[in-house]
Amino acid sequence: MAQTGSGATARIGVDVGGTFTDFVLHDAARDLVATGKRLTTPHDPSEAIIAGIERLLQETGLGFADLHGIVHGTTLVTNTIIERTGAKVGLLTTAGFRDAIEIGRETRYDLYDLFLEAPPTLVPRHRRLEVPERVDVHGEVLLPLDEAAVRAATRRLVEEEGIEALAVGFLHSYREGRHEARAGEIVRDLYPDLPVSLSSRVAPEIREFERTSTACANAYVQPLMRRYLDRLEGTLASRGFAGRLHVMLSGGGIAAVQDARDYPIRLIESGPAAGAMAASFLARLTGLDHVVSFDMGGTTAKMCLVEDAAPDRKFDFEAGRVRRFQKGSGLPLKVTVVDMIEIGAGGGSIARVDRGSGLMKVGPRSAGAVPGPICYGRGGTEPTVTDSDLVLGRLDPAYFLGGEMALDMQAVRNAIEAGIAHGLSVPHDDAALGIRRIVDETMAAATRMHLAEKGRDPRRYTLIAFGGAGPVHAYDLARLLKMRRLVVPLGAGVASALGFLVAPPATDLVRSLPGRLERLDWDRVNALLAEMLEEGRALLLEAGAAPEEITARPAADMRHVGQGFEIPVPLPAMTLGEADLPAIRESFFASYRERFGRALEDLPIEALSWRLALQAPGRDISLSAAGARVEGYTDAARAARGMRDVLFEGVGWRACTVYDRYALAPGASFSGPALVEERESTCVIGPGATASVDSFRNLVVELPGSGE
Repeated sequence: MAQTGSGATARIGVDVGGTFTDFVLHDAARDLVATGKRLTTPHDPSEAIIAGIERLLQETGLGFADLHGIVHGTTLVTNTIIERTGAKVGLLTTAGFRDAIEIGRETRYDLYDLFLEAPPTLVPRHRRLEVPERVDVHGEVLLPLDEAAVRAATRRLVEEEGIEALAVGFLHSYREGRHEARAGEIVRDLYPDLPVSLSSRVAPEIREFERTSTACANAYVQPLMRRYLDRLEGTLASRGFAGRLHVMLSGGGIAAVQDARDYPIRLIESGPAAGAMAASFLARLTGLDHVVSFDMGGTTAKMCLVEDAAPDRKFDFEAGRVRRFQKGSGLPLKVTVVDMIEIGAGGGSIARVDRGSGLMKVGPRSAGAVPGPICYGRGGTEPTVTDSDLVLGRLDPAYFLGGEMALDMQAVRNAIEAGIAHGLSVPHDDAALGIRRIVDETMAAATRMHLAEKGRDPRRYTLIAFGGAGPVHAYDLARLLKMRRLVVPLGAGVASALGFLVAPPATDLVRSLPGRLERLDWDRVNALLAEMLEEGRALLLEAGAAPEEITARPAADMRHVGQGFEIPVPLPAMTLGEADLPAIRESFFASYRERFGRALEDLPIEALSWRLALQAPGRDISLSAAGARVEGYTDAARAARGMRDVLFEGVGWRACTVYDRYALAPGASFSGPALVEERESTCVIGPGATASVDSFRNLVVELPGSGE
């Protein structure tokens, strides 16, 4: 893509969600911040992206030529795997290992289910072909690659099976990838346009099942992502955009588009990661060390632990689970992702009365953007969480999206009465409140479990809430978790899009080299770290990072000898030797204690994989000017624009003051019950709570009680 002109200074973050696509525009040179939100177009997400950008530019008086960059996140990869709508993939593998990705770990994710449904593979057996070759665990070639067999198998897969992408996964290629590299060259000579995913490039880690599974998943989504990115780039260029298009990686960093074309599987949690990065930025801005980010949109709710202004990360992920919350029921992937819990609890989550039990259920099925909740008037017929929020008084039917979308209150009342209240033989108000209680309790239970697995107590954390539905439900979620404080940023409804603009250029690289600490070849380890450093710097320079600002943090996956799983351990330096062994051991013991509460210091230790996280600084952005009135009011009463009755659990209907979010200046304070409305969301503040606006125009809510 062409370089930007000298006058282009504006950047736009775009978050494509299941229901809405969110936008944040920032131009430091013009001291300009603007936000936008529009319904997602599931058949072609680029339609909503282009339309939203055009409107935002029109509102701010800018053009595409004024854009220095666009940072984009998408759920296209994960949706493709979940819906099984990807490419027709073939696999070349080592002779004798054709069925490795189907055998897996030979474990059952549910021991007592006699009719267990196994996670389906992305490549059926007739499209998995064997090639004679063999490399041993030390990287030594035992059997040379049969190049004629590679040619014959590739021709069969392309000409007889009609594959659209090819994965190559040979045994022990994480130690020596020459055979895979040569196979890739042969395939490209035969079919230059056929996308090829080499496991030694996609996921160069030990464990052939997970490595090959990741390569197959990468091939599965690669043609679709290439077409999508090519179409998006072409459409932007036709409108005069000459800046840089970047994408959000699942680990929270941003990368160039070419990285997304080559390794689209690294974008599998692209959209959700942006919210965690926005929460991390806000935590650093406000000096909060212990935070739980809460991002509730139209389809899902995401909770993530943020400590010391950085989200937790992990290095594996399961996609397309047969059972949504059952570990082991999905496709294992070796990718770096922000460690969060994601549940089917969004504004569009559908409520129903279960015929078998007679109980009400909410989610995970969602009305999405099409047809959407009943109140949108776009054909929805089943009550949703947003519908219940409307009839409980939490949403203003005349001010949704700043008044752009009128909500149909009567249609919702009729549907809840017929579909829920009548089936449960309860009053209409109780049915609506029941929908809200179920979704709030579901989110609270998931958050408790997520934090408990990490040994954390939610009472000692602050909740940062955003997303269109997040501020609507945040007070009750914080109350259920016995949290003391809730923070809602200005522009909370589109804060995930802010995450794209503040996220740093970053990448995570890994190489496997197993060995006991006292027997490691340190020259080989240092060579791997140096190789990753060179590769990572090149990727970040392509993403726009300044060379002098790039930092690198080495780590290793380590365990006691004989254990089945490992933990990430920070390393003391980029260049290591025997003199560093005491520091490495102590780092392992510290990481082990943090996770398990004790350390076994007499047992030998081994390392499996070596990691390098590279990062350049992100940008600091303030949303304080977004929609703000110049005059502002420190006297909250002057920002009030009316009253509305709201139904609170255990309290009943209460008259709430409705405040204009944009008219509240830093220093303003007031007490609940209250509603604070802005264009993209509404913050609900319960009885007994106090709220104030800090210097960054965040809404800080102190909940009643000590939280202990």
